[in-house]
Amino acid sequence: MVPKNMKLLPLPPYAPELNPVEHLWDELRDKCFGNAVFDSLDALESHLEVSLREMELNQKQVHSIVAWPWIINSLLN
Repeated sequence: MVPKNMKLLPLPPYAPELNPVEHLWDELRDKCFGNAVFDSLDALESHLEVSLREMELNQKQVHSIVAWPWIINSLLN
């Protein structure tokens, strides 16, 4: 059962271009990783944590990536 304060939006079975989080990952890969090579999995995880925290603090950037008009409209209606 879906809580009253939530609204489910059906998406096609495979449509990553419609999933905003996919665009966040694209931004993260482009801006924070590029062609980086890490000495270990721990180094990669550490870099990922730092990058995600920086992204979390930049709400304007995240908003510009994920707040598409059709998403905002569906949430407000």
